[in-house]
Amino acid sequence: MNKQASIYIAGHKGLVGSAIVRRLKLSGYNNLITRTHKELDITRQDQTESFFNETKPDFVFLAAARVGGIIGNSTYPADFIYDNLAIQANVIHTSYINKVKKLLFLGSSCIYPRNCPQPMREEHLLSGYLEPTNEPYAVAKIAGIKMCQSYNRQYGTQYISIMPTNLYGPHDNFDLETSHVLPAFIRKFHEAKAEGKSEVEIWGTGTPKRELLHVDDLAEACLFLMNNYNESEIINVGSGIDITIKELAEKTASITGYRGKLCFDTSKPDGTPLKLLDISKIKSLGWQASIELDDGIRNTYQWYKENLDKL
Repeated sequence: MNKQASIYIAGHKGLVGSAIVRRLKLSGYNNLITRTHKELDITRQDQTESFFNETKPDFVFLAAARVGGIIGNSTYPADFIYDNLAIQANVIHTSYINKVKKLLFLGSSCIYPRNCPQPMREEHLLSGYLEPTNEPYAVAKIAGIKMCQSYNRQYGTQYISIMPTNLYGPHDNFDLETSHVLPAFIRKFHEAKAEGKSEVEIWGTGTPKRELLHVDDLAEACLFLMNNYNESEIINVGSGIDITIKELAEKTASITGYRGKLCFDTSKPDGTPLKLLDISKIKSLGWQASIELDDGIRNTYQWYKENLDKL
């Protein structure tokens, strides 16, 4: 991408989109196109077509999505599959119609089978059954991948699909019903400390392991891949290191200053037991993550405290 190119970041207010905007500006890209959901509803085909006809972006980062953790996926499965399918279909097809030069689609590590060999390689896609707790979301994301690949094959487009691991950082979702595990921990421990609670309940056994990647690392990877990767095959983006939920809870409690007891409710679901990405493909291209987990949690907790009144 040259520095004068017009770049549309779909979902620029979210965790990933806001990080991509920060990264692009830091790298000297200033011709950025953004719209809030109130200004543009990309689940609506008519609005999406009008917007692309008006703005004619050269490049697109498709970071808009309905996302959430186990509770959100379990409670709103219809919303998760419908909204994500609609967003992807509208933005990808309208990008083709308007001759967008290149599009980057953000997938998710949940596309891989529940009992996938570890670490999960790109070729493991569609090799087994999905995790039931987030199957509608995963199916939608797989459809987005296949849509990008199909348009590349039929129309010669350059649409790349990247599969990030579990993300966290500034502008995350801290709602306890719909958030992912780390922001939920940050909020739970912060509130428990403020209220003087002697214990905090945590879903599941604490034994599943999760890989975590700071969203600023992901944004750097997105820009790197937009400039250096042109294959239709998906590519994993992660830190290459995983940690148990119990260890993550203890680490987050320590960083937030909570000193109470952690109680694991084993009647609640654990989700996928292991989720570690094989990142050898992106490392071979010359990129790897640089933000340590402890530093990333501190950075995210600081942002959370500074923005509490807006959340």
